[in-house]
Amino acid sequence: MAITVQIPTALRRHTAGVGSVTCAAKDLTELFSVLDEKFPELTPHLRDDKGQIRRFLNIYVNEEDIRFLGGQEYAFQEGDEVLLVPSIAGGAE
Repeated sequence: MAITVQIPTALRRHTAGVGSVTCAAKDLTELFSVLDEKFPELTPHLRDDKGQIRRFLNIYVNEEDIRFLGGQEYAFQEGDEVLLVPSIAGGAE
């Protein structure tokens, strides 16, 4: 079973410019393990020191927020497209 993970431009400096990865992860735990192995520099941007998903990291599966699909319990399906979106704040007054 293959899924595709899209890595946004803001995180590509931690993946040597790689914009997408195809893998056979069955859930978020496996997906993050695959990403840890392929891109160790990306890990601290996805999970905190306790291994929990960073609060400001949004994860979408086929354009649907994974929180509405069951969160970490969601089992990926063949052909799912996963998008990792870090929240970016900023601006000027």
